[in-house]
Amino acid sequence: MRSLVQPGPASAERIETLAGVCARLEFALEPGLTLADAICAPLIEAGVRGATLRFAGAVLKPFRYVIPGPPDGPAHVANFSAPRTPSGATRIELANVTFGQIDGKKVLHCHAAWQEHEAGRRGGHILLDESVVTTSALVTAWTFSDIGFRAEPDPETNFALLRPQRIGGGEEGRAVVARIRPNQDVCTAVETIARRHGMRDAVVRGSLGSLIGARFAGGREVGDRATEVLVRYGNVRNGVATIDMVVVDMEGRVHEGRLVRGDNPVCITFDLVLEAVG
Repeated sequence: MRSLVQPGPASAERIETLAGVCARLEFALEPGLTLADAICAPLIEAGVRGATLRFAGAVLKPFRYVIPGPPDGPAHVANFSAPRTPSGATRIELANVTFGQIDGKKVLHCHAAWQEHEAGRRGGHILLDESVVTTSALVTAWTFSDIGFRAEPDPETNFALLRPQRIGGGEEGRAVVARIRPNQDVCTAVETIARRHGMRDAVVRGSLGSLIGARFAGGREVGDRATEVLVRYGNVRNGVATIDMVVVDMEGRVHEGRLVRGDNPVCITFDLVLEAVG
């Protein structure tokens, strides 16, 4: 399996997990607010500390985003493009978001695919503080009151990355918040998480991150050094993971399909929520 040599020392713990109680919450994005505020306000009001979210159909204008890019030097194995602002309104096809709140500090991480007014179908990393909701959409959130995310400097990758942290005592529940580190295959990492927490069958909720290119069932490949990704659908059945992914390449083009197990390593990080079923 391909891999990238990160600029800093590799942590011995390649998959971090915390188990907790997950609750489902639905709310509508409020037009006129930035996407960041429209997401955060209902979660904070509900006492949520950490969550993974999904929505589709929202229209945004203005809309700002970045796509994966080549390294900016030896400090990073990959980086981002300059911010882009398409003309006209942009309709979100599918977006996954990680939300965290610790000590009053909010963090958000959002990958999406969308339809631009002129360029058509594109995807990447939305700049939520610079994008404004003009048409609402329903958001589904899988939330935790005792697990949050904090953005911390990561010596291995030289990025500030989201890391799950327990807040207070908490209760061991049937859901797991995880961070998968570089060069770990996503499918087998999900299987490891499921085994670690006694989940024979489980569903991936929301979830997003980056991969080193992508390999799909049927032989299709994305050969780029870095891709931004979000899960369309994923599960574990009898201990075996199946993950269907939206993959955005270094030109902002969108690819999608079922990942080949054992051949899709993480590039920088992957935020995951896995919930037991049955």
